[in-house]
Amino acid sequence: MADVEFTRDGHVAHIRLNRPQGLNAITQEMDDLLFEAWTMINDDADIWCAVLSAEGEKGFCIGADVSGGAERKTRMALGGGLTGIGGPLVTLKKPLIAAVQGFCVGGGFELAMCADIIVAADTAQFGLPETKVGIIGECGVVHRAMRQLPYHIAMAMILTGERIKADAAERFGLVNEVVPFAELAAATQKWTDKINAASPLANQAAKAAALGRLGHPLEVALMTRFEPIEQYAESADKQEGEAAGAARRKPVWTGR
Repeated sequence: MADVEFTRDGHVAHIRLNRPQGLNAITQEMDDLLFEAWTMINDDADIWCAVLSAEGEKGFCIGADVSGGAERKTRMALGGGLTGIGGPLVTLKKPLIAAVQGFCVGGGFELAMCADIIVAADTAQFGLPETKVGIIGECGVVHRAMRQLPYHIAMAMILTGERIKADAAERFGLVNEVVPFAELAAATQKWTDKINAASPLANQAAKAAALGRLGHPLEVALMTRFEPIEQYAESADKQEGEAAGAARRKPVWTGR
């Protein structure tokens, strides 16, 4: 079986890290497979959202596999380009849910923070061990941590290398939900159902707008016109939403 598994269930794409013997540390081959997965998801209009998960209870992902040396053979960013660490950034247009358990540290923590929603098992631990072991380089994980956690929490994690558990991550707003490990898949499924109850095109336009001006002042964001939103105004889903509202029924989205 591949170290990265790609499957589909209706309008949901499932990407599963499948190297539990290495705590799902990402090899170059896995990077290539992840890049292919993100590309397929972006290009397929019938995929409305994606779930990133991992095999094994002990670890979601501990980052890049450095067993063969720290030097990477290509300029592809970690996680198939999703993190932007070490190479060009790949932007996933569809909503992404990360289902996290066990160790989620270093580049694995970065990969989880690339998701739009994080569902964590109560076994999950999040951390940035780089400074504790004397490693610091192209470290995008610190920048995401500073933007997704309170200042003092993020800095404490960066400067000490200490991990935070799932309940603390939920309290700090890093994760959306914490459940027992046995319920992780079911809880994640509920989130995909909630996402796909909305218009997929509206979700994609909203995500593009929200992230496209995240680092800009509010005044700039408010004055920006977003092409995906303008395109959505002419879509069949927009018409279906209006028709369903008028008829007081649930809309039937097509993603077109």
